Amino acid sequence: MRTIWEREKLSFGFVSTRFAGTDGVSLEAKKWAELMEHRGCEVYFMAGKLDTPPDASHLVETAFFHHPDIVEIQRALFERNERTPSISRRIQELKEDLKSGLEEFRDRFQFDILVVENALAIPVNIPLGLALTEFISESGLPTIAHHHDFYWERQRFNRAAAMDYLRQAFPPVHPNIQHVVINSLAGHDLAMRTGASWTLIPNILDFKYSPGDMDEYTSDFRREIDLDEDSLLILQPTRVVSRKGIETAIELVRRLDHPKSSLVITHDAGDEGLTYLRRIEEYAAFMEVDLRIVSDRVAEQRGVNDDGKKTYTLWDIYPHANLVTFPSTYEGYGNAFVEAIYFRRPIVVNRYSIFEADIEPKGFDVIAFDQFITEDTLDDVRRIISDPGRLEEMAEKNYMLGWRYLSYEMLQERLESILVEIYGS
Repeated sequence: MRTIWEREKLSFGFVSTRFAGTDGVSLEAKKWAELMEHRGCEVYFMAGKLDTPPDASHLVETAFFHHPDIVEIQRALFERNERTPSISRRIQELKEDLKSGLEEFRDRFQFDILVVENALAIPVNIPLGLALTEFISESGLPTIAHHHDFYWERQRFNRAAAMDYLRQAFPPVHPNIQHVVINSLAGHDLAMRTGASWTLIPNILDFKYSPGDMDEYTSDFRREIDLDEDSLLILQPTRVVSRKGIETAIELVRRLDHPKSSLVITHDAGDEGLTYLRRIEEYAAFMEVDLRIVSDRVAEQRGVNDDGKKTYTLWDIYPHANLVTFPSTYEGYGNAFVEAIYFRRPIVVNRYSIFEADIEPKGFDVIAFDQFITEDTLDDVRRIISDPGRLEEMAEKNYMLGWRYLSYEMLQERLESILVEIYGS
């Protein structure tokens, strides 16, 4: 019997503000696209910034949230909380231009299903959300709206100047739209606010293929950042932003009192300012913790940086970690958590709300704490890093649970259910 993929011979058109780099939305969209291509489907992309295959891509520059016109609108609505007739007119002009771009995208590639990646959830480009809402209604295209962050989860978007736009398009409710969320709490909020039904699809990795051991290229990472092979490398694979709770990771390293230990952070502060970064650097110095922020040595691809020094991908670094810290106070799901279990690394994790609701009930074997480090937390960490047998047992259990709950196979099952909703059994 043919599957729904084979029977319908489907093609998908992905739309977002960008499909480029290693942000969570771009990464998850590429995983979805990879699965669809493996099922024999054609996949196409439209955004304001793209690193997708050129012959399957449609660039519309004003879709990018850093486009100057979009930045000015965002500042007016969300920083100055200002809505003037000229701003409203400019939003409508850009909406019409973007809707024309969507129509050109559809006409060029003739895809069957539209997949909107976060552009109908987080209002970083108001005109794009409005354009998509009208385009979906006018075209009749079946749409999967993949939501990663909703505006109500970010205080800075709660502004009266934009509220009519937010209610109209972030997200819209329409019979053609199938809503997908990455955690159940977001799904319940969506249903409460809009009455829309939803499907839960968390962040995934391809657990069918083990990442394997470090290769010759990455074997010198410790040496390149001046760490000895017998040093305890505690990895914080995140940006330096306040919700990541990095003070707690610093405290953990200090209280472990290991003679040679370092906290290695892979990413910088990004576009959220340097105040928290300075706070973390000062706190680490005060706690006498060896802090290494190696963002200048981490890139999307292996190569060299502007100083001629060797760069590594994030996945090159995981095999070197003795322990992964993930003390976040809030996460949409938690890519670092999924990656840590994929690379079979022990992980210390704060029991943030999504962890409690969606991850912990699955039975993952981790060192979890509630808001602050205790002596029991420290004892558990010491036991893990000193007992290879216990580490292997933990790693294998978590990997198999990841394969069951966070894999491409899970994604395929959930997408097939959505396609049945669209096309029937």
